[in-house]
Amino acid sequence: MKLILKCLACVLCISFNVQAKPVVLDKVAVIVDQGVILESEIEQLLNTVKRNALRNDQQLPSDKVLRTQSIERLIVNNLQMQMAERMGIQVSDPQLEQTIANMAQSDGLSIEDLRASLASENVSYDTYREEVRREIIHGEVRRANVRRRIYITPQEVDSLTKLMDEQGADQVEYQLGHILIGLPSQPSQEDIERERNRADKVIEVLNNGSDFSKIAIASSAGAKALEGGDLGWLNVNAMPTLFAEAVQGKVKDQLIGPIRSGAGFHILKILDIRGQQKVEVTQVNARHILIKSSVILSEKKAESMLKDFRAKLIAGEADFAALAKEYSADPGSAIKGGELGFADPELYVPEFKSVLAALEKDEYSQPFRSSHGWHLVQLLDRRVEDASEKLKQDKAYQLLYNRKFAEESDAWTREMRDAAYIEVVSE
Repeated sequence: MKLILKCLACVLCISFNVQAKPVVLDKVAVIVDQGVILESEIEQLLNTVKRNALRNDQQLPSDKVLRTQSIERLIVNNLQMQMAERMGIQVSDPQLEQTIANMAQSDGLSIEDLRASLASENVSYDTYREEVRREIIHGEVRRANVRRRIYITPQEVDSLTKLMDEQGADQVEYQLGHILIGLPSQPSQEDIERERNRADKVIEVLNNGSDFSKIAIASSAGAKALEGGDLGWLNVNAMPTLFAEAVQGKVKDQLIGPIRSGAGFHILKILDIRGQQKVEVTQVNARHILIKSSVILSEKKAESMLKDFRAKLIAGEADFAALAKEYSADPGSAIKGGELGFADPELYVPEFKSVLAALEKDEYSQPFRSSHGWHLVQLLDRRVEDASEKLKQDKAYQLLYNRKFAEESDAWTREMRDAAYIEVVSE
């Protein structure tokens, strides 16, 4: 198998006549288990990172270091795509187009505006579509594998809910920069000492005024390395426990670490701090019918079924609850006639949330696609509430889930990477 993959580099060469020198169109750069990474993929990612850095006025390390980090990102992505193939995870064209439309709408753009924006950056729409498709697949694979590693007890939810009550409106959010000096999944004492010394050197250069994002891109093994290590805004309840304890009482621009975990040595920088304002929450009560495509039920047929249901409901020829009980693939809501109950829209997937936001009371949506399948939704009611006990518990659960997901996601990625066969063919 290894020999066959190496030969792909030769297959991707062409000569126009017997005397002409072969012209290399592309070549294999890295062998990753049963797959390969092409040189063109590395160049494409390098160009994307450089374009984003220029837009954000961000410093970058040398091309050699940037290439190493890009290869690591592509190795993980390639392994996830191979896993997706084994798991049978696919993203259909209708689902892809619906996701892109929702993304554009959230940015206040039409598809035509999006195409124009991409063209201005010399990015083809087809390239963008496939990148979004891969990102969706990566997310599905990660969720499917990490979700089973997470367990949250009712006691944990109660404890966090009480803590949130005590914090009240004075909760603080931190914008965190993160550098991970990684360890293998079963490190030796020599590994630990070597990487601890490396982490100390990173702290030293940062204390001497080096740019955090540049050092993160050059040195971090974290998932956000190519974004300069920026983890975005988090409150302490959404952070890994290790980080939450470390940032307490710290100030803007302060460096923290190295902090040891199973993943390695973490270095944090508090990029910014903001107070969290108490806001009223608009809850929605909706009901839906979920149809999932399959080998015997195509995407087109699933959408057509829901269009037919919608027409009959509007004409008064069908009952929503009866249709949901008979056809919906969401067992939790199907037995309740499709009703989901009052909930914070933030708990729903982006497509579902976006459609609900555009509906008037009692209005039926057009059929739409999310990562779960095809939906037909009716908005039953909206209400503005202070954070009710149930909502606080839901939020506490979600914060705990996000925290554990981040921790377990890093561990899962590291284990997957360590177990893989990797050979760099060309530098």
